[in-house]
Amino acid sequence: MPRVLIKAEPEMRTESGHVSRFTGRHIHFIGVGGCGMSGLARMLLDAGAMVTGSDTKLNAQTEELMKRGATITRDQTGGLLSGGTDLVVRTAAIAACNLEYRRACEMGLRQVKYAQLLGEVMSERLGVAVSGTHGKSTTTAMISFALLECGADPSFVIGATVPQLGGSSRSGAGRAFVVEACEFDRSFHNYRPRVAVITNIEADHLDCYRGGLKEIIQSFREFAELVPSDGLIIANGDDSNVREALRGLGTPVQYIRLEDRPEGGGGPRSESVAGWASRITGAERGGYRAEVYHDGELVAGLRLSVAGRHNVFNATAALAACEACSVEASEAARALSGFVGVDRRMSELGRYNGAVVVDDYGHHPTEIRTTLRAAREKFSPKRLVCVFQPHQHSRTRFLLEDFGSSFADADVTIVPDIYAARDTEADRRSVSTADLVERINRNGQRALHLPRFSQIVEYLRQELRAGDLIITMGAGNICEIGRELVKSPATREPRVADGSRSA
Repeated sequence: MPRVLIKAEPEMRTESGHVSRFTGRHIHFIGVGGCGMSGLARMLLDAGAMVTGSDTKLNAQTEELMKRGATITRDQTGGLLSGGTDLVVRTAAIAACNLEYRRACEMGLRQVKYAQLLGEVMSERLGVAVSGTHGKSTTTAMISFALLECGADPSFVIGATVPQLGGSSRSGAGRAFVVEACEFDRSFHNYRPRVAVITNIEADHLDCYRGGLKEIIQSFREFAELVPSDGLIIANGDDSNVREALRGLGTPVQYIRLEDRPEGGGGPRSESVAGWASRITGAERGGYRAEVYHDGELVAGLRLSVAGRHNVFNATAALAACEACSVEASEAARALSGFVGVDRRMSELGRYNGAVVVDDYGHHPTEIRTTLRAAREKFSPKRLVCVFQPHQHSRTRFLLEDFGSSFADADVTIVPDIYAARDTEADRRSVSTADLVERINRNGQRALHLPRFSQIVEYLRQELRAGDLIITMGAGNICEIGRELVKSPATREPRVADGSRSA
């Protein structure tokens, strides 16, 4: 069966480059220094737009933009705005009281949020949007890395730093524009993808989706409906919530399935079903090998450096997306063998007193389970110590019971105070760290509450020894603990490894 190739819009390219509605226009960015905003600003500069912007904190991204011709200031009072400014774009973090935003309103200038502009830029290219409760950043990075290594010269915006890609965004000359599409605040409804990936759907962001899982599934349905009838959706065929979201949709769907090698060998059990299936054939230090089938035909072999069974699924989704962008799955698979991961996704920071120190962004129960299991496979530690910083009181309250059973692969879990983000006073009163620690202990694991980072660092300095693995986890600032540890001098007297001192 021939592979599915998604054609770009006929007017998308000319001999001189991209045809863009932004060519020659003045676009002003409020909060231009962020990963996504700076990435879009680069793309618009390359499209011939005149770019100005402001940010209270200038950084490497703003410096690069200025070198490319942008005018950027720390001042946010509207000095770079004029009657000739065609568009003002702002991040979601810019409050209504921001002086520059208010000045733009007074001048009657057209304004959009970041996600809206992202959708407008995407509509001019072959947009590939990667959505899902988990795995978005890694899958987006895998697609971008493979396309880049295979010479497709993509543009991309990823919600995390990828050292191998030089950061989190890039403006390329190729037709593909790969974007991480987050469901929070329904921002992905602003996008205009021709290829959409849905990795999974679970309950999360319940401060935004008050109607629970049913409302989240409907939101993903609305996202999928944005893909045109001649586009493609690549989705998790083993996820019942994903299948419910896509039921009866007219747009072509290619489902992805993941399975272990069946007894007696042979092809995948799902080979008769149109779509993609990866059959795991082995693993080494957590990095899995797999055979990849497309419509029942073996098309590629995977050998991953990043750990975890879940990354076989992420990589398979990436291969399917690369095929849709005219890059053969076999070529993309060879490229992915060199992919080493995304920052804060089981990132090894260094060692302290013989213990390996790892940092991870996981902040949802499923992510915690998956990461701890993959860490055991990769590092085979004598003890695994997890320092988990709960992110949001509301998320902790909504998912408390599930959090309580998520740390089975940790020998001990240390929990600092909850990182408050977007929480109301009612949210803060509704749940405490002590509630989470009690649930973990009730489930047969060992957990303790150390409120302050300084207490945790001192505890770990006293307790860690050779053969241990320490993982800091969370979407807040928990990474500071691991960084502090690895720059600390080791204890003078080496710990014995016979278990006489335990965490």
